[in-house]
Amino acid sequence: MSEVLPDCPQCGESYTYEQGPLLVCPMCGHEWSDDDATAGDVAGDPRVVKDAVGNELHDGDTVTVVKDLKVKGGGGGALKVGTKVKGIRLTEDGGDGHDIDGTVPGFGRMQLKSSVVKKVG
Repeated sequence: MSEVLPDCPQCGESYTYEQGPLLVCPMCGHEWSDDDATAGDVAGDPRVVKDAVGNELHDGDTVTVVKDLKVKGGGGGALKVGTKVKGIRLTEDGGDGHDIDGTVPGFGRMQLKSSVVKKVG
């Protein structure tokens, strides 16, 4: 990668930083590869993440939880059906199926599986 990092192709901010092989914009959360000709456009990304009913998910979407989930760690508890998670961020599936990162009210930041959420709107 070059010494001077390029501005974010999504929002144009200049606060780009490197995270492994990717460039990341902390302002909008956009990630892309420096040598990616499409600069991370959704159309150039072959990975498609779908919710429990087949709707395609994108960064920034709002989703609701479709079934009660036990929360491990911390104080435990359960995430109830209908809990709304705003402004999700799609992540690489680390092999455990957790491909969504979001802030859950009452629990804070956590990873969720796309198979247990439904897109709102």
